[in-house]
Amino acid sequence: METLSTTTCLALQLTSSSNRLQTNLFHKPIFSFSLTPQNKFKLKLSSATSPTVSTTPPFSPELESDGEENKFDWFSHWYPIAAICDLDKKVPHARKVIGLDIVIWWDRNEGKWKVFDDSCPHRLAPLSQGRIDQWGRLQCVYHGWCFNGSGDCKFIPQAPPDGPQIHTSKKACASAYPSFEQNKILWFWPRSEPQYKDIGAKEQPPCVPELDDPSFTSLLMSRDLPYGYEVLIENLMDPAHVPYAHYGILTPNVFKMLFIFHLPVVTNTLAFSTVKADREGGMPLEINITKLDKYGFLAKQDNGFNKFVAPCLFYYFSSLSSDGEPSKSGSIKKKTSQKQILLVFYCIPVSPGKSRVLFSFPRNFAVWVDQIIPRWILHIRSNLVLDSDLYLLHLEERKLTEIGHSNWQKICFVPTKSDNSVIAFRNWLRKYSGSQFPWGTKFSAEMLPTPPKELLMDRYWSHVVNCSSCSKAVKRLKALEVALQVISIASIGIIAIRQSVMSMAAKTSVVSFAVLCFAASRWLSQFIYKIFYFHDFNHAVKSTVLDLEIIGIRNY
Repeated sequence: METLSTTTCLALQLTSSSNRLQTNLFHKPIFSFSLTPQNKFKLKLSSATSPTVSTTPPFSPELESDGEENKFDWFSHWYPIAAICDLDKKVPHARKVIGLDIVIWWDRNEGKWKVFDDSCPHRLAPLSQGRIDQWGRLQCVYHGWCFNGSGDCKFIPQAPPDGPQIHTSKKACASAYPSFEQNKILWFWPRSEPQYKDIGAKEQPPCVPELDDPSFTSLLMSRDLPYGYEVLIENLMDPAHVPYAHYGILTPNVFKMLFIFHLPVVTNTLAFSTVKADREGGMPLEINITKLDKYGFLAKQDNGFNKFVAPCLFYYFSSLSSDGEPSKSGSIKKKTSQKQILLVFYCIPVSPGKSRVLFSFPRNFAVWVDQIIPRWILHIRSNLVLDSDLYLLHLEERKLTEIGHSNWQKICFVPTKSDNSVIAFRNWLRKYSGSQFPWGTKFSAEMLPTPPKELLMDRYWSHVVNCSSCSKAVKRLKALEVALQVISIASIGIIAIRQSVMSMAAKTSVVSFAVLCFAASRWLSQFIYKIFYFHDFNHAVKSTVLDLEIIGIRNY
């Protein structure tokens, strides 16, 4: 798989073949569509340099005919699981990725993270509920079977020591998946057959060098979402929804006030200083697809680019500076003083109607901010952004499921170029994967009822419990809340015990202090609930910026 670089020398030219028209940098192909009697869009390629009508439909590369050789093999690629910083080496961790239940654990004997099928070969108990024993083995706590980093069973307590060595049987082994650490992320290859054991030596996950560059800061965050992989990706590819769905959250003042640059925001210039996050801030966006094949696509957006690398990676980066010079490998030599910021998203299929996003926004300026501000505080706004369109995306996906994913282009009216990246993704999905992830018959096609918002938009189980920073913060803040209540009660007790020897001024001071501590504990309780458990949104009511939301001045 190709190694990525945000400073790649990009050739803005479509691939040609004997049965397709030639295009080049000076003649952009333009597509027009007409509605056939069968209500299907028909694409037509023109070599004109400008549209002949004012309503030019989105630009999209012509798709070749489908064929089995072009089908995308979803189970022959690396998938990100979690940020390394959020994994505790002392305990196993359960995750679900592409429908597979897996367990992550630290093998201290090899000094590596291991990924197993979350099922003990004995009675199928989840290994993620087990423990790491004193010899560094993964132990199933149901009957005590122990496994090493290769999945070999090393001990069966119920087997007589002088009897047959049944633990050496292949049937006693746990299924181990290849794992790989890159860009501060743990990846796994979803095949456990022996021939894939050393797949990491032949093929590596897509690399974003800036995530490992010491001159960049690159904090990672993950969140489980109650809508599917397809909806997640197309939402991140859509910059036009930002001033509407995220109104009141993404404002320039908040950027300057809190120095939070880790926001999934893209404008037509990718310049954060010019973000317009108001409900009248929509504008035409020029997005053109310059390449699309089985491995993803590349899109040009004004002075920036976005790229989809199948199956998980989608990222934005600004255009190259004029002083950049391409090297033989295609990378660009750039000045180290140039300010750079990327928006990197890993979109992970979990199960039908569920996905996980793992993202980071590496930058080489204001690096000190991430060294001073705790990571959990930086996650507050990211969670607000994700929550602000979560409910509508969940409902949108249910409508799409009812009409069928293959009918997306028939039902959705996408006449502007701002939707070109979304159209390209849907074209890619239709051509190479039958319009959706191939879940097969493992999951029921029946949609479950939409749960109450408190469950659908829950933050604790979708993020906090798997985030090392937020989980520690909520424990400490809860302890502080209890401490404030204890201090308040203790202060009143002191007055009751020593009221005869205390002056009126002293009593007044102690009572005031007790009331203040109690009020602070109640405010802290509300703060903890809204930040770490549930925050509702009503887009019909004018939103407020983050500083008001944090202190709970206004609810919506």
